Amino acid sequence: MLTSILFLAVCFVAFTNGANANFKGVASLYGSGTTTLRTALYWGTATTFAGSLAAMFLAEGMLKKFSGRGIVPDTLLQSPEFLTAVAIGAALTSFLATRLGFPVSTTHALVGALLGAGLAGSGTEVQFMALGKNFLYPLFFSPIVAAVLGGLTYLILRTLRLAPDHRTRTLDVLHYISAGAASFARGLNDTPKMVALLLVVPGFDARWGGLVIAIVIALGGLLDADKVAETLGKKVTAMNPGQGFAASLVTAGLVTTASFHSLPVSTTHVSVGSLLGMGVTTGQAKWRTIGEILLAWVSTVPCGAILAAIAYGVISWF
Repeated sequence: MLTSILFLAVCFVAFTNGANANFKGVASLYGSGTTTLRTALYWGTATTFAGSLAAMFLAEGMLKKFSGRGIVPDTLLQSPEFLTAVAIGAALTSFLATRLGFPVSTTHALVGALLGAGLAGSGTEVQFMALGKNFLYPLFFSPIVAAVLGGLTYLILRTLRLAPDHRTRTLDVLHYISAGAASFARGLNDTPKMVALLLVVPGFDARWGGLVIAIVIALGGLLDADKVAETLGKKVTAMNPGQGFAASLVTAGLVTTASFHSLPVSTTHVSVGSLLGMGVTTGQAKWRTIGEILLAWVSTVPCGAILAAIAYGVISWF
């Protein structure tokens, strides 16, 4: 019974992940007026799905990192109660953010949930140093790197006349390719984080589980991404097609690099960071929305931790 609840909870995480994150790689396509919201979403969902499928063969390192090994005691990792609590905590955090239209990190929600359920289940046996080194440091520095590269990349492309302020056929093709690459890398980076929660299930096949998670992520994006799409596409910064292309190029490059090095970065942080860097460079950043997003980011880890700790307590009680 608990194994079935665990599976459903992980599917809930995947659905909310798709709803909150499928648009992040393609936000610049919509924000720059290169295409419509729905077309951008379909392209982002299709390429994310492709990345999720590729993760079944290319992302073993990420799968091992998010098994929680080295963070909490091994005995706790074999507990369906613990993993179910992690899934519920992360899913509820992403669900609440999506309802409010905030693009938050499912990775941060999962890290917070691991911490909260770990503290509830083992007290002081949680390895905070390992948590910081393997998860929090990459998550903290990635948006800063993305912001710097976003601004620099746009300046370089503009100097080389490769980032015009109007659409051209060549620019559109390059923009679609870079946005699709960013979404592909997101699928590659995010899917193993959720599949890892199912490794405790007896007889579980990671590849079949990855396929199910990939499908649910796609459904979440198609059915429930509109609010986050508006925030990312229109409310972080104004942008023209050349600026949007620069931002998507940075997102694609950073998330792809992180995926192949098994670094658990957040596509949310990288995407928003690159848009912010470009917006600062052009003087078009919308600071009120950015402040609200930053506040949502700061609250993601503690929110995931609190909800997972409560979930663990309730599940253990029953």
